[in-house]
Amino acid sequence: MLWAVWLVFLAFPFAALLDTGHPLAVKAIGAALLLGFAVAYLWLARRLLPEGPDSYAELGFVVLLALTLALAPIIGIDAISLSPFLASYAAFGLRRPWCWWASAGLFAVVVALVLTSGDTSTWSWFLFVLFAVSVGTAVGRLMAHRGRLHAAEAQQHAVVVERARVARDVHDVLGHSLTVVALKAQLAERLIESDPERARAELIGVQELTREALAEIRATVGGLRATNLVDELERATAALDTAGVELDVLGDAEVVDPARRTVVAWALREAVTNVVRHSGARHCRIELGPESLTVDDDGAGVASEGREPGNGLRGLGERVHGAGGTLRLGPGTGGVGTRLEVTW
Repeated sequence: MLWAVWLVFLAFPFAALLDTGHPLAVKAIGAALLLGFAVAYLWLARRLLPEGPDSYAELGFVVLLALTLALAPIIGIDAISLSPFLASYAAFGLRRPWCWWASAGLFAVVVALVLTSGDTSTWSWFLFVLFAVSVGTAVGRLMAHRGRLHAAEAQQHAVVVERARVARDVHDVLGHSLTVVALKAQLAERLIESDPERARAELIGVQELTREALAEIRATVGGLRATNLVDELERATAALDTAGVELDVLGDAEVVDPARRTVVAWALREAVTNVVRHSGARHCRIELGPESLTVDDDGAGVASEGREPGNGLRGLGERVHGAGGTLRLGPGTGGVGTRLEVTW
């Protein structure tokens, strides 16, 4: 519709056609050419692809130019009134840099025709209109090109972010679940002779954990994973109990700001997984506040392994930062063990 609005300016060449002294048959041919130009212009404009020009668009420009040249012998200098249509279509229909060359060349030809016609006063306004159309459509083409580049980069960024999300969630889900599964399996192995019933209960727990982990992985890949802080507290208690770590909990899930609970739940999962897997701690303290989480243990400490924090902590840092919070990791109380703190 936006392109069709400009067809009203075909009234000028049509009026010029009626004012000529040509026979009716010639005028009919001229009218048919003008009608063909309007139909071709609308059809070609409708076919312009959002992602940019193609070979058909270039052929379309040739068709429009041929119709204009065919009208020139009939209406004379008034044929240049079709040049704004050619300029606008060239700007969006031709490949770069031909779109710029075509518009500049068309303007130069029109200026030359006006100067040689000897009637510059009549056509001076038209040259201004053609210049404005040429510049305006060139700017529009540049903006459209920039817009496509931005959309492509945004799409690529979205893919990267989604891959990072899936990798981060899968790591967190599997890291915690497999750690607890390994602990329960080891405990069952030790108890299989001395306490068969307890060993059997631990193996049943392993089965339940693996089923839960599989369901969580499916939900994570599908983007439906929603971590619940109450559930994470229960899992943390069970995991630390299995590992033989004494736990103190200050506060509960209800004191945490609802807007922060999901990130706090992920942070709690990662912190407890690291306590169970790496620290060798005997005691752990979890403190929950309205906008904070603190996990302290009396284990070996963050620097004991002599390496940089792993993927889990890096992923947690991304989660916390993305939610507007701050993640701190350092020595625990009195310089013993590890203290993980998330605050807003």
